[in-house]
Amino acid sequence: MKYYAIIVAGGSGSRMQHKIAKQFLLLDGKPILMHTLEAFAACPLNPAILLVLNIHQHQYWEELCKAHSFTIPHQLIKGGEQRFHSVKNGLKAIKGKGIVAVHDAVRPLVSPALILRSFEAAEAHGNAVAGIPPTDSVRKVLFDGKTEALNRNELLLIQTPQTFAIEILRKAYQQPFRNEFTDDASVAEYSGFTIHIIEGTRENIKITYPEDLEMASILKKKGS
Repeated sequence: MKYYAIIVAGGSGSRMQHKIAKQFLLLDGKPILMHTLEAFAACPLNPAILLVLNIHQHQYWEELCKAHSFTIPHQLIKGGEQRFHSVKNGLKAIKGKGIVAVHDAVRPLVSPALILRSFEAAEAHGNAVAGIPPTDSVRKVLFDGKTEALNRNELLLIQTPQTFAIEILRKAYQQPFRNEFTDDASVAEYSGFTIHIIEGTRENIKITYPEDLEMASILKKKGS
């Protein structure tokens, strides 16, 4: 069986209040994106890594790799207009069958153990999507400005990796883009596939705001 990882790095960094795209911000001395690729390179299944990046950032990334002596093998792929199109571009670069994990570039604390579990579960069930139960109370915003409480025991916070048999994800991504497609699970589900959930980890945070970067540094030191 062949294994692949599509790392989606299309964030602009606007909510980070920084001119540099968030995947390039430094976490403990090197770009966030490098930590993410290192996690996948540490997976025992040795997946081939495809990095989907805005075409205008390719040269900058290559300069960063030289500056940090970063040598983990990976293939650079041109990013698309939306995340949907970026993943689709990544899929086009994969020939044949296998298992592919799609992961957010700005989840640098994903563990090789979770990556391995996602590959194994997708191989057994066709797909595997990481998720954790919420700890906060949750409310739904209604159209008239009111809110209503939801049962948090019926909810999950979805993470990446989201891992699929390649033929399933290829079929799902043949359909046109819809605004409801916020991740690969939503694309596959709309195509009629049942989503299989595996337990994610609390440490697998998505770096979106400045305080997330500080938290990631703390968590990384704690885990080392």
